[in-house]
Amino acid sequence: MPTEIPEPQASLFCEVLRVLEEKGFPYAVSGAFALRQHTGICRFTKDLDLFMTAATSRQVMPYLEQCGFTCEVRDPVWLSKVHKGEFFVDLITGMSNGVVVVDDSWIERANPAMVQGIKTRVLAPEELVASKIFVAKRERFDGADIAHVIYGTYPRFDWDRELELVGEHWEMLLWSLLLFRYVYPAQTNYVPASIWSRLLRKLQSEISKPDPKANFRGSLVDENMFAIDVNEWGLANLLEERRKRRMEEMQQRQLLQQQQMQEQQQQQQQPVNPPPQ
Repeated sequence: MPTEIPEPQASLFCEVLRVLEEKGFPYAVSGAFALRQHTGICRFTKDLDLFMTAATSRQVMPYLEQCGFTCEVRDPVWLSKVHKGEFFVDLITGMSNGVVVVDDSWIERANPAMVQGIKTRVLAPEELVASKIFVAKRERFDGADIAHVIYGTYPRFDWDRELELVGEHWEMLLWSLLLFRYVYPAQTNYVPASIWSRLLRKLQSEISKPDPKANFRGSLVDENMFAIDVNEWGLANLLEERRKRRMEEMQQRQLLQQQQMQEQQQQQQQPVNPPPQ
Protein backbone atom coordinates (compact mmCIF):
# COMPACT_ATOMS: atom_id res chain seq x y z
CA MET A 1 0.00 0.00 0.00
CA PRO A 2 1.11 3.64 -0.32
CA THR A 3 3.54 4.36 2.51
CA GLU A 4 3.36 6.40 5.69
CA ILE A 5 -0.41 6.62 6.02
CA PRO A 6 -1.23 7.78 9.57
CA GLU A 7 -3.41 5.37 11.53
CA PRO A 8 -6.46 7.72 11.78
CA GLN A 9 -6.31 8.26 8.02
CA ALA A 10 -5.94 4.55 7.27
CA SER A 11 -8.85 3.87 9.62
CA LEU A 12 -11.09 6.27 7.69
CA PHE A 13 -10.13 4.68 4.37
CA CYS A 14 -10.92 1.25 5.77
CA GLU A 15 -14.25 2.35 7.27
CA VAL A 16 -15.49 3.92 4.05
CA LEU A 17 -14.43 0.95 1.92
CA ARG A 18 -16.07 -1.50 4.31
CA VAL A 19 -19.36 0.44 4.31
CA LEU A 20 -19.45 0.63 0.50
CA GLU A 21 -18.60 -3.07 0.14
CA GLU A 22 -21.21 -4.15 2.66
CA LYS A 23 -23.88 -2.11 0.88
CA GLY A 24 -22.74 -3.26 -2.55
CA PHE A 25 -22.23 0.18 -4.11
CA PRO A 26 -20.39 0.01 -7.48
CA TYR A 27 -17.10 1.93 -7.39
CA ALA A 28 -13.38 1.57 -8.09
CA VAL A 29 -10.34 2.82 -6.20
CA SER A 30 -7.98 5.10 -8.07
CA GLY A 31 -5.10 7.40 -7.13
CA ALA A 32 -2.00 6.08 -5.39
CA PHE A 33 -3.56 2.67 -4.71
CA ALA A 34 -4.35 2.04 -8.39
CA LEU A 35 -0.93 3.31 -9.42
CA ARG A 36 0.69 0.86 -7.00
CA GLN A 37 -1.40 -1.99 -8.40
CA HIS A 38 -0.32 -1.35 -11.99
CA THR A 39 3.26 -0.11 -11.56
CA GLY A 40 4.55 -1.13 -8.14
CA ILE A 41 5.20 2.54 -7.33
CA CYS A 42 4.52 3.21 -3.66
CA ARG A 43 4.02 6.79 -2.51
CA PHE A 44 2.30 8.76 0.22
CA THR A 45 -1.30 9.77 -0.41
CA LYS A 46 -3.31 12.34 1.51
CA ASP A 47 -6.64 10.95 0.36
CA LEU A 48 -8.47 7.96 -1.05
CA ASP A 49 -9.90 8.44 -4.54
CA LEU A 50 -13.07 6.47 -5.28
CA PHE A 51 -14.42 6.61 -8.84
CA MET A 52 -18.14 6.05 -9.41
CA THR A 53 -20.96 7.28 -11.59
CA ALA A 54 -22.80 10.47 -10.66
CA ALA A 55 -25.92 8.40 -9.93
CA THR A 56 -24.00 6.19 -7.51
CA SER A 57 -22.47 9.23 -5.81
CA ARG A 58 -25.94 10.63 -5.14
CA GLN A 59 -26.91 7.34 -3.49
CA VAL A 60 -23.67 6.97 -1.53
CA MET A 61 -23.65 10.41 0.09
CA PRO A 62 -26.81 10.15 2.22
CA TYR A 63 -25.95 6.58 3.21
CA LEU A 64 -22.48 7.59 4.42
CA GLU A 65 -24.03 10.46 6.37
CA GLN A 66 -26.29 7.94 8.12
CA CYS A 67 -23.13 6.02 9.02
CA GLY A 68 -21.63 9.06 10.77
CA PHE A 69 -19.50 10.60 8.03
CA THR A 70 -19.64 14.24 6.98
CA CYS A 71 -20.27 14.61 3.25
CA GLU A 72 -20.17 17.62 0.97
CA VAL A 73 -20.41 18.30 -2.75
CA ARG A 74 -17.34 20.34 -3.69
CA ASP A 75 -18.08 20.54 -7.41
CA PRO A 76 -21.27 18.97 -8.83
CA VAL A 77 -19.50 18.32 -12.13
CA TRP A 78 -17.03 15.86 -10.64
CA LEU A 79 -16.17 15.91 -6.92
CA SER A 80 -17.65 15.21 -3.49
CA LYS A 81 -15.79 14.67 -0.22
CA VAL A 82 -16.36 12.39 2.75
CA HIS A 83 -14.83 13.58 6.04
CA LYS A 84 -14.21 12.25 9.48
CA GLY A 85 -12.00 14.57 11.46
CA GLU A 86 -9.17 16.07 9.40
CA PHE A 87 -9.00 13.24 6.86
CA PHE A 88 -11.17 12.71 3.81
CA VAL A 89 -12.12 10.47 0.91
CA ASP A 90 -12.85 11.83 -2.58
CA LEU A 91 -15.85 10.60 -4.57
CA ILE A 92 -14.99 11.31 -8.20
CA THR A 93 -17.45 11.10 -11.11
CA GLY A 94 -15.26 12.53 -13.87
CA MET A 95 -12.80 15.33 -14.46
CA SER A 96 -13.34 18.98 -13.56
CA ASN A 97 -13.44 20.09 -17.20
CA GLY A 98 -16.54 17.98 -17.87
CA VAL A 99 -14.83 16.09 -20.69
CA VAL A 100 -13.95 12.82 -18.94
CA VAL A 101 -17.03 11.20 -17.37
CA VAL A 102 -17.20 7.98 -15.36
CA ASP A 103 -19.82 5.55 -16.63
CA ASP A 104 -20.75 2.00 -15.63
CA SER A 105 -18.07 0.48 -17.89
CA TRP A 106 -15.32 2.06 -15.77
CA ILE A 107 -16.52 0.11 -12.75
CA GLU A 108 -17.27 -3.09 -14.65
CA ARG A 109 -13.71 -3.20 -16.03
CA ALA A 110 -12.00 -2.52 -12.68
CA ASN A 111 -9.36 -4.99 -11.50
CA PRO A 112 -9.64 -6.94 -8.21
CA ALA A 113 -7.36 -5.64 -5.48
CA MET A 114 -6.79 -5.48 -1.73
CA VAL A 115 -6.82 -1.95 -0.31
CA GLN A 116 -6.33 -1.36 3.41
CA GLY A 117 -7.08 -5.04 3.97
CA ILE A 118 -10.44 -4.74 2.17
CA LYS A 119 -11.16 -6.89 -0.87
CA THR A 120 -12.18 -4.38 -3.50
CA ARG A 121 -11.14 -3.23 -6.99
CA VAL A 122 -9.00 -0.55 -8.64
CA LEU A 123 -9.42 1.22 -11.95
CA ALA A 124 -8.13 -0.72 -14.94
CA PRO A 125 -4.97 0.85 -16.40
CA GLU A 126 -6.82 2.24 -19.42
CA GLU A 127 -9.31 4.15 -17.28
CA LEU A 128 -6.50 5.25 -14.98
CA VAL A 129 -4.66 6.80 -17.93
CA ALA A 130 -7.86 8.42 -19.23
CA SER A 131 -8.41 9.99 -15.82
CA LYS A 132 -4.96 11.59 -15.99
CA ILE A 133 -4.59 12.93 -19.53
CA PHE A 134 -6.03 16.33 -18.60
CA VAL A 135 -4.03 16.62 -15.38
CA ALA A 136 -1.45 18.91 -16.94
CA LYS A 137 -1.45 21.99 -14.76
CA ARG A 138 1.31 24.23 -13.48
CA GLU A 139 1.00 22.79 -9.96
CA ARG A 140 0.39 19.19 -10.97
CA PHE A 141 1.29 17.12 -14.01
CA ASP A 142 0.41 13.42 -14.28
CA GLY A 143 2.39 12.70 -17.43
CA ALA A 144 4.93 10.67 -15.46
CA ASP A 145 2.13 8.53 -14.00
CA ILE A 146 0.82 7.83 -17.49
CA ALA A 147 4.28 6.84 -18.69
CA HIS A 148 4.73 4.55 -15.70
CA VAL A 149 1.35 2.87 -16.24
CA ILE A 150 2.14 2.18 -19.90
CA TYR A 151 5.57 0.84 -18.94
CA GLY A 152 4.24 -1.23 -16.05
CA THR A 153 1.31 -2.87 -17.83
CA TYR A 154 3.01 -3.88 -21.08
CA PRO A 155 1.86 -5.98 -22.94
CA ARG A 156 -1.58 -6.14 -21.29
CA PHE A 157 -2.64 -2.57 -22.02
CA ASP A 158 -5.83 -2.41 -24.14
CA TRP A 159 -5.14 0.31 -26.69
CA ASP A 160 -8.48 0.04 -28.45
CA ARG A 161 -10.18 0.74 -25.14
CA GLU A 162 -7.91 3.72 -24.53
CA LEU A 163 -8.76 5.23 -27.90
CA GLU A 164 -12.43 4.70 -27.11
CA LEU A 165 -12.04 6.51 -23.79
CA VAL A 166 -10.20 9.57 -25.12
CA GLY A 167 -12.38 9.90 -28.22
CA GLU A 168 -12.09 13.33 -29.81
CA HIS A 169 -9.31 14.26 -27.38
CA TRP A 170 -6.86 11.82 -28.95
CA GLU A 171 -4.24 14.58 -29.27
CA MET A 172 -3.92 14.65 -25.48
CA LEU A 173 -3.17 10.93 -25.59
CA LEU A 174 -0.64 11.42 -28.39
CA TRP A 175 1.06 14.10 -26.31
CA SER A 176 1.38 11.62 -23.45
CA LEU A 177 2.71 8.95 -25.80
CA LEU A 178 5.38 11.29 -27.18
CA LEU A 179 6.50 11.91 -23.61
CA PHE A 180 6.59 8.13 -23.04
CA ARG A 181 8.67 7.70 -26.21
CA TYR A 182 11.10 10.41 -25.08
CA VAL A 183 11.47 8.92 -21.61
CA TYR A 184 11.64 5.27 -22.72
CA PRO A 185 13.05 5.26 -26.29
CA ALA A 186 14.09 1.60 -26.03
CA GLN A 187 10.47 0.71 -25.16
CA THR A 188 8.83 2.53 -28.09
CA ASN A 189 7.28 -0.81 -29.06
CA TYR A 190 5.31 -0.85 -25.80
CA VAL A 191 2.91 1.32 -27.79
CA PRO A 192 1.90 -0.82 -30.81
CA ALA A 193 3.07 0.38 -34.21
CA SER A 194 -0.54 0.42 -35.37
CA ILE A 195 -1.42 2.94 -32.63
CA TRP A 196 1.52 5.18 -33.51
CA SER A 197 0.56 5.06 -37.18
CA ARG A 198 -3.12 5.69 -36.52
CA LEU A 199 -2.55 8.72 -34.31
CA LEU A 200 0.23 10.21 -36.44
CA ARG A 201 -1.91 9.85 -39.58
CA LYS A 202 -4.73 11.69 -37.83
CA LEU A 203 -2.31 14.40 -36.76
CA GLN A 204 -0.92 14.75 -40.28
CA SER A 205 -4.45 15.01 -41.64
CA GLU A 206 -5.36 17.73 -39.13
CA ILE A 207 -2.16 19.65 -39.88
CA SER A 208 -2.61 19.46 -43.65
CA LYS A 209 -6.18 20.78 -43.45
CA PRO A 210 -6.46 23.03 -40.39
CA ASP A 211 -9.95 24.20 -39.47
CA PRO A 212 -10.00 28.02 -39.17
CA LYS A 213 -13.19 27.74 -37.10
CA ALA A 214 -11.84 25.21 -34.60
CA ASN A 215 -12.41 26.11 -30.96
CA PHE A 216 -9.67 27.31 -28.64
CA ARG A 217 -9.20 24.45 -26.14
CA GLY A 218 -6.60 25.75 -23.71
CA SER A 219 -9.06 26.20 -20.87
CA LEU A 220 -9.82 22.47 -20.97
CA VAL A 221 -6.18 21.86 -20.04
CA ASP A 222 -5.70 24.59 -17.42
CA GLU A 223 -8.12 27.46 -16.90
CA ASN A 224 -5.50 29.47 -15.00
CA MET A 225 -2.54 29.19 -17.33
CA PHE A 226 -4.79 29.98 -20.30
CA ALA A 227 -6.96 32.57 -18.53
CA ILE A 228 -5.41 35.44 -20.50
CA ASP A 229 -6.65 33.88 -23.75
CA VAL A 230 -10.24 34.04 -22.50
CA ASN A 231 -10.20 37.16 -20.32
CA GLU A 232 -8.01 39.47 -22.41
CA TRP A 233 -7.76 38.01 -25.88
CA GLY A 234 -11.47 37.22 -26.18
CA LEU A 235 -11.21 33.55 -27.11
CA ALA A 236 -14.16 31.28 -26.36
CA ASN A 237 -14.33 29.64 -22.95
CA LEU A 238 -14.79 26.01 -23.93
CA LEU A 239 -14.34 24.93 -20.32
CA GLU A 240 -17.44 26.86 -19.29
CA GLU A 241 -19.42 25.37 -22.17
CA ARG A 242 -18.37 21.79 -21.37
CA ARG A 243 -19.12 22.16 -17.68
CA LYS A 244 -22.52 23.66 -18.42
CA ARG A 245 -23.30 20.82 -20.81
CA ARG A 246 -22.25 18.26 -18.22
CA MET A 247 -24.46 19.86 -15.57
CA GLU A 248 -27.43 19.78 -17.92
CA GLU A 249 -26.82 16.11 -18.73
CA MET A 250 -26.65 15.24 -15.05
CA GLN A 251 -29.85 17.14 -14.27
CA GLN A 252 -31.69 15.40 -17.11
CA ARG A 253 -30.56 11.96 -15.96
CA GLN A 254 -31.48 12.73 -12.36
CA LEU A 255 -34.94 13.88 -13.44
CA LEU A 256 -35.41 10.74 -15.52
CA GLN A 257 -34.38 8.54 -12.59
CA GLN A 258 -36.81 10.35 -10.31
CA GLN A 259 -39.62 9.82 -12.82
CA GLN A 260 -38.79 6.13 -13.09
CA MET A 261 -38.79 5.76 -9.31
CA GLN A 262 -42.16 7.48 -9.06
CA GLU A 263 -43.63 5.19 -11.71
CA GLN A 264 -42.30 2.13 -9.86
CA GLN A 265 -43.79 3.37 -6.58
CA GLN A 266 -47.15 3.97 -8.24
CA GLN A 267 -47.14 0.48 -9.71
CA GLN A 268 -46.33 -1.02 -6.31
CA GLN A 269 -49.19 0.92 -4.70
CA GLN A 270 -51.80 -0.26 -7.21
CA PRO A 271 -54.14 -2.88 -5.67
CA VAL A 272 -53.84 -6.36 -7.02
CA ASN A 273 -57.20 -7.64 -8.27
CA PRO A 274 -58.08 -11.06 -6.82
CA PRO A 275 -58.47 -13.89 -9.31
CA PRO A 276 -62.07 -14.56 -10.44
CA GLN A 277 -63.92 -17.18 -8.42
